[in-house]
Amino acid sequence: MSENIKVKRVFVIYTGGTFGMVLNDVGVLAPKPKALENFLRQDANLHDPNLRAPEKHKDELALPVVKGESCRVLYKILEYDPLLDSSEIAGIDWMRIANDISSNYEFFDGFVVIHGTDTLAYTASALSFMLDNLAKPVVVTGSQIPIYDTRTDGKNNLVSSLIIAGCYEIPEVCVVFANKLLRGNRTVKVNCNALEAFDSPNAPLLGTFNCVINIDRSQIRPAPRDKLRAVTGVLEKNLATLKITPDISINVIRSALAEPIKGVVLESYGTGNIPSKRTEIIDLLQEAVHRGVIIVNCTQCLSGSVAAIYDAGAELNKLGVLSGSDITSEAAYTKLAYVLGSNVSHNRKIKLMKNNLRGEMTVTA
Repeated sequence: MSENIKVKRVFVIYTGGTFGMVLNDVGVLAPKPKALENFLRQDANLHDPNLRAPEKHKDELALPVVKGESCRVLYKILEYDPLLDSSEIAGIDWMRIANDISSNYEFFDGFVVIHGTDTLAYTASALSFMLDNLAKPVVVTGSQIPIYDTRTDGKNNLVSSLIIAGCYEIPEVCVVFANKLLRGNRTVKVNCNALEAFDSPNAPLLGTFNCVINIDRSQIRPAPRDKLRAVTGVLEKNLATLKITPDISINVIRSALAEPIKGVVLESYGTGNIPSKRTEIIDLLQEAVHRGVIIVNCTQCLSGSVAAIYDAGAELNKLGVLSGSDITSEAAYTKLAYVLGSNVSHNRKIKLMKNNLRGEMTVTA
């Protein structure tokens, strides 16, 4: 192998999830601690012991040389203890991941976060806001079938993630899954049974993995010049998601808007409509906005954007409810947690929610 080939180092944070689970004694999937790294070392497609690593990195795993790539990837794994089911992951875990990336930022060229699929879109969105001035790739991935199974999709997802994190300059949080590269805060889980579990309905793919890797450079955000800042001080927890349904009880709405709630993701019909003739709903929304609750209006539809083209939607604008444009519910929720936790004025928080901070939404005049 040519000595001129570049060596890139990737830091892998293994949080848990289906990726590393096995069937337990009662026949359900459960985490298998302290097993992943040894398993990867035995797979010739995931580790080549013959690739000479620099002495100080000799214990790291070496991804075999990938045809067409100008570098080879060494990777180091940090396994969380205990391993986490993604349904348990919340703000404190987002902070931990962000801090682990920040503390290792100067020593690695990219980062991979192995995560369960249930809340993967939330974590990818949250990290995009918390890692301010990110100039290196952070790739969130996982699998629908455990990596120990013969039919696993985990190996392909891991290899693709390591290549992106090590060999490509993509300065943002993204998701790799089923041969797709997606912007993290545009990602939603669209299927809990298929291997193609994730999509970004309102944003183009950043890239695809076929016989060759194709990156759409027109979609990649420019790298910031300032130093990385992991914003992990406070994330607001007093948030609610309120989905409008036919004949929704006024008590449900009152509860979702009541103290101590500080922010609400309002999932409305179509292009942002609610039953505006139900004046008791309008009154409660108005009261909450006057109290300082920030309400972001998002569509329930998988694709499309909120726009005040009907009276029912225009009424929300008059109340001071913010348009979420084409933001996902997951990104709206994590953005509220990030913005409401920041130490700035209420008006500044409203402005931040209206602005496109990390490519999470389309802002029009």
